[in-house]
Amino acid sequence: MHCRSDQNFDALLGAARRIAAEVAAPNAADVDKQSRFPIETVGALREAGILSAAVPTELGGAGCTMQQLTQLCSTLSQACGSSGMVLAMHYIQLACLARHGMESDFFRTYLRAQVHKQYLLASITSEVGTYGDTRSSICAVQREGSRFVLNKDATTGSYCQHADALLVTCRRDNEAAANDQVLVLVQRADCITLEQTTSWDTMGMRGTCSPGFKLESSGPVEQILPGAYADSSAQTMVPYSHILWASLWWGIAADAVGKAANFVRGQARQKPGTVPPTAARLAEASMQLHNMKQLWLTAAAAFDAIGTSPAQQEELLTIGWALRFNNLKISCSEAAPQIVHRALQIVGILGYKNDSPFSLGRQYRDSLSASLMISNDRIAAKSASMLLVFKDAP
Repeated sequence: MHCRSDQNFDALLGAARRIAAEVAAPNAADVDKQSRFPIETVGALREAGILSAAVPTELGGAGCTMQQLTQLCSTLSQACGSSGMVLAMHYIQLACLARHGMESDFFRTYLRAQVHKQYLLASITSEVGTYGDTRSSICAVQREGSRFVLNKDATTGSYCQHADALLVTCRRDNEAAANDQVLVLVQRADCITLEQTTSWDTMGMRGTCSPGFKLESSGPVEQILPGAYADSSAQTMVPYSHILWASLWWGIAADAVGKAANFVRGQARQKPGTVPPTAARLAEASMQLHNMKQLWLTAAAAFDAIGTSPAQQEELLTIGWALRFNNLKISCSEAAPQIVHRALQIVGILGYKNDSPFSLGRQYRDSLSASLMISNDRIAAKSASMLLVFKDAP
């Protein structure tokens, strides 16, 4: 799945840069302070056609590669971490449809409509009672003739109130095991009720608006994504999540290092011909930022190099790839706040003050969410169990 042309992607990236500078950045502080959805930024992304970037070219989309999607997400997150996260999570859901729904007439039609309508997609993968295990469901989709009924009590539903459709995990039917899951597309019109059950007053990523929800829905059975969620999770949701998240965490860290660099340059201008003592710390932060970028760029390139045939996609189901994505997530989620912390040490009290042009409070708080979004401890435990049977060289 490749972007139609470099020129086409350059136009999308140029639009993303403009939106980051002119829309996302000016609203970032208010989005954070009010814990509100970045409606202005998402509206601008919709107008620019960026929400359909992952739709295959054969259906009228840009067909952007993973490497290209990371550039869009990292660009936006340098201006507003919450906006970058919304875009990344939207692309994750869109990729599930584009990579696993192409044999369905309904999903092909839906993806064509996505290009023109620029729907915003969200997901509900958490559930009360599963304790954070997204590969386990209590609720089940019930087929009643040509329609389904799906009710779910979710602990988290990122920007669900603002989305045009939700991708919901559930058991295949009432008799299915907890890990025998499917994905169901629930459009806004299919929601009988979408009741908020908890609040979203968090340290960071406040604009993602991710409280708990109770969902009651009913729609056509053709909106059940073909295949097992186990496959779409391993082949799409996990790689897109960990690679795109890594790129946006890098964007937050890059924003912090950029502020630190401006601060050091200001110090240098005050004493021409001298090197400020903070310059050495800036060099260290820049090196760490560069190393972090190489991690997700390399992973994105390796993912793009895998073919799209079913046989080639089977490679993503292996332990080796699972470990690679786990390691990427842990490494980048730990690196981001470390880099922001380094930037804070460079800027000093002006970075600590909320009313300073060098303030790093939002970037610091946003970056701290990285290790908690799918807990690093949970991921490390899964990696440990896989390493007991993984015999290939690391």
